[in-house]
Amino acid sequence: MAEYDYDLLVIGAGSGGVRAARVAAKLGAKVAIVEKQELGGTCVNRGCVPKKLLVYAGRFRHEVEDMAGFGWTLPGEPSFDWGTLIANKDAEIRRLNGIYDRLLDDSGVDLVEGFASFTDPHTVEVRDEAKGTRSVSAAKILVTTGSTPYVVPIPGRELGITSDEVFHLKELPKRIVIAGGGYIGLEMGSIFRTLGSEVHVVHRRDHVLAGFDQQCTEFLASQLRLGGMHLHLGHTIEKLTEKGEGIGCELDDGTVLECDMAMAATGRRPNTGGLGLEGIGVDLASSGAVLVDDDFRSSVPHIFALGDVIERIPLTPVAIAEAMVFVNTQFADRPQQLDYLHIPTTIFTTPEFATVGMSEEHAWERGHQVHCYHSEFRPMRNTLSGRHTKSLMKMLVDERTDRVLGVHVVGPDAGEIVQGFAVALRCGITKSELDKTIGIHPTSAEELVQLRDPVKRAAGAGVKMKTEEH
Repeated sequence: MAEYDYDLLVIGAGSGGVRAARVAAKLGAKVAIVEKQELGGTCVNRGCVPKKLLVYAGRFRHEVEDMAGFGWTLPGEPSFDWGTLIANKDAEIRRLNGIYDRLLDDSGVDLVEGFASFTDPHTVEVRDEAKGTRSVSAAKILVTTGSTPYVVPIPGRELGITSDEVFHLKELPKRIVIAGGGYIGLEMGSIFRTLGSEVHVVHRRDHVLAGFDQQCTEFLASQLRLGGMHLHLGHTIEKLTEKGEGIGCELDDGTVLECDMAMAATGRRPNTGGLGLEGIGVDLASSGAVLVDDDFRSSVPHIFALGDVIERIPLTPVAIAEAMVFVNTQFADRPQQLDYLHIPTTIFTTPEFATVGMSEEHAWERGHQVHCYHSEFRPMRNTLSGRHTKSLMKMLVDERTDRVLGVHVVGPDAGEIVQGFAVALRCGITKSELDKTIGIHPTSAEELVQLRDPVKRAAGAGVKMKTEEH
């Protein structure tokens, strides 16, 4: 490998790229990583971390509202300052950027700042406005450039923003219209609604969160509406226009929603533009995703890719797991492959929706005879507070094997609950074993070990079959 500058060159310093670079370097490889923006990628700078901080901010409003029912009063009317929240969020992100920098430095990874593009299959040119251009070569190259927001090309789209810009707004909008009822649109809608904004979500499908369990998504939609969010399902935004000091969002039926801010949450696309991958023979999907095999190897044998840029499951922990599989296979002589079946995830709406395993539609589609268990109830904390939102717990079990196929929770702390059940599903837990498990009382989670009466459904009876997966 002496003919190249490095054994491994990683393009993109997000969670997956940084993990791959650090671990490969610790295994003795000479490693460099290229990044044109802040370290940490989308998750740290424009995704998971700032989003969750804003989620907390909105939920504190609920805490303040609910405390009176438990005997607490404040001396005066509480107030909220958006500028303080954003400034404190920025300080935390800068702290995390510094941690990523130190992690790379302590691991012996060289950081090359700038935008990379391939000049030949083993070499990239890195351009930086301040530092100029340099050429870097490597025996193996890993592309981890993530994804970028996709905006539907409608008239006036320049008047709107994407989720990338949300975290840098100068003030909290009083009225916001969001295009898209996927997890980003609903999470952002929940943040603004809990902070007091009037929120309208426009979604082209008849139900939100396509690919997730439909009973759960319909229940979630009902709870979001109960919290004051306006959902316009089965509609699209056709154009944006200036409306005084605000924006007019014209829907396909002629309705015009007026707002202070319009946001596109219509999906994300792999961030491969300008890399020059096609020019060196790397096969890409029509979306721009890098096509890879189970070892994350592209059509060019020494070029690999993982994370959001390969469009499998766009979650930070998945990218990190993929990075570990890649490094162990390529640099530790421990070939591995990643099992994508039992990956838990949470949509951080208010209330949350967390899931692991199969949806009901997916289970029937795979040929399982499904027993469905579910419980809908009002969490104890909502009794004295007078809040009317409810929780839903749902479990899917294979009738023949008794194995639990999926667990879905809508309600407070759903993500914290499902994380533990994700371990159980990976270990092949059966319903009879859960029936023997003692619940912690009083908690919401105990409902999942106390579900006794299944609702057996024939495939197609009340279950709308779908082909898409999540």
